[in-house]
Formats: sequence, structure tokens, C-alpha cells
Amino acid sequence: MEGLPTTTKSERRWRSKPLQTSKPSILMAFFSCVAWLYVAGRLWQDAENRTVLANLLKKNLGQRPKVLSVEDKLAVLGCKDLERRIVEAEMDLTLAKSQGYLKNHLQQKVSSSGQLLAVIGVYTGFGSHLNRNMFRGSWMPKGDALRKLEERGVVIRFVIGRSPNQGDSLDRNIDKESRSTKDFLILEGHEEAQEELTKKVKFFFSTAVQNWDAEFYVKVDDNINLDLEGLIGLLEDRRAQDGAYIGCMKSGDVISEEGKAWYEPDWWKFGDQKSYFRHAGSSLIILSKNLAQYININSASLKTYAHDDVSVGSWMMGIQATYIDDNRLCCGSIRQDKVCSLT
Repeated sequence: MEGLPTTTKSERRWRSKPLQTSKPSILMAFFSCVAWLYVAGRLWQDAENRTVLANLLKKNLGQRPKVLSVEDKLAVLGCKDLERRIVEAEMDLTLAKSQGYLKNHLQQKVSSSGQLLAVIGVYTGFGSHLNRNMFRGSWMPKGDALRKLEERGVVIRFVIGRSPNQGDSLDRNIDKESRSTKDFLILEGHEEAQEELTKKVKFFFSTAVQNWDAEFYVKVDDNINLDLEGLIGLLEDRRAQDGAYIGCMKSGDVISEEGKAWYEPDWWKFGDQKSYFRHAGSSLIILSKNLAQYININSASLKTYAHDDVSVGSWMMGIQATYIDDNRLCCGSIRQDKVCSLT
């Protein structure tokens, strides 16, 4: 009788091995299928994109240049139009400034005819009260006489800045005197200090042209007596003369030795001969309206030197200014018809 087939232990172990490795194989096969599908999908998508782009290029080939210039790219981005609007806005701002439309400043036209003849700024300091009273009692009108002079088109003001310790007794005394006499131009943004003196002329012309519409702006030192009618007559003869830079023109050596009088820290900028360029002397400087407006508009970038007259002269060199050397404005001369003299 034949017996039933039997299996040994080793045969059972051999037959069980495929059961142990079948699950990982299925997983590998599954992931392989997924990966193949992903790659095939991407390839199909890229092929479709390439087809779309090729059709667009063929369609626009005759309409656009093959290579875009920088100007074309800026136009596409809208930058060109923005650049144009910025330039236009800057031009409008410059024009508005030149016409006096400045923030918190309204031009005061006190002349019945509209434009004043001149604004005369007389430098003064905190300790010059007696000197101011002397001027008010001599060549400078006061009270009603000052108002009548303004009706003729001439404004005169003492020019002073603020104390380094703003609001202290120095400022309060000037404010009190100003309320009483009404003949001050207080430069709110300027510090009245010796080391800041050369910047004062820039603040004066800028502030004066913002506050009054005049044909001329005159800076006068505090050690000068004026023949006021003589000065008015001189300015009347120069009416409607744009670009007028008027004064007692001079030059001179640049002092390069520190500690000496009139020392110029920037002496090396004036060349090997160390000589100043032609400029109106400090005692009395006259600028026509457009030159004062130029200083006002560009005040932030204008360089100041050790002396205010040299500073003004340097600003005039770069623009179309007409230099007018008038010996009547040489206050130290011996001419009989001069309009100023040293005190």
C-alpha cells in the first residue's frame, strides 16, 4: 500500500521563503508605477507647455523685437512713466519754490504797487542793543517813519538768529524788543554763534526772499552807516536788472596759517597762488531777486567758507550773475558820493 506523500522540515522552510519576500516586492512595484506615472505626466506637461510657447512665439514673431532693449523693459514695467512723472514733479516743485509757494511762508507785499524795491537786512547780535538804538536815531527810520518807508517799497530789518540755548533770556529779550519796535527779522533756523556766522548770510537771503517779494535783497554789516536815500537811488537805477550781483568787488590773499586773522580752513582749494576769486566785500552785498531765489532753492547744498562774502562769491561763480563793481559801496573809501561808511 502506497503511503501518503510526506515533506521534510527543510522542504517546508524552502517553500515559505517566497511568502516572506512577496510583500516588499509588491510595494517596490507599486512605487515604481507611481514614479513612472509622475515622470510621464511631467514630460507630457512640459511638452504641452513647449507647444504653447512655440505657438505664442510664432504668433508674436513679427510684432516684437527679437531682443528687448532696456528702454523696452522699463516701459513694460511702467518705470519709464514713473520716471517722467518724478522729473515733472521736481520741475514743478522748483518752479513753486522760485515763485514763493513754500510751506508755512506767505510772501508779504506791503508796497502799494505790488513788488518792493528792496529788503535791507542789517546784521545784529544779542549784545548790540545800544548799536541798534544808535542806528534807529540816525539813518534807520523807526515807528511810523519805518512804515512809510515800506509804502515806498523799502523794508529794513535787523537780522538775528536764535540763542544756542533756545528760549533763554537772550531770546526773550529779542522777542520783547521785536514786539516793541517791529523792525526784526528773526532767523528761526539759525543759531546766533560765532562759529555759525558764515551760514547767517544764507539764512538771511533764503528767509528774506520767502517773506517779501522785492527786486533786490541787501545784506549790511552792523558796523556800517548808510546814506539810505543814496542807496535807494542806486537801486532805482538798477531796476529790472536780473542776475545783478552788486557791491564793492575785491579779491585778496587766502590766509593759510591757522591762528592768523581771516584764516581760511579750506585754503588748499584756492590753488597754488592762494588768491580769492572776485567777490563783493562783506560790508554791503546786493543781490537781485533771481539770485536770492537761487540761494533759497539750493541752500541745502551750497558750500560756506570761513567768510560770508567769499561764500556768496563762490555761489555766484557757477551761475549767470552780472558782476557790478560800484565804488559808492566801498564803505572805507574816501569818495564823497559813497552810500555807506564805517562806524
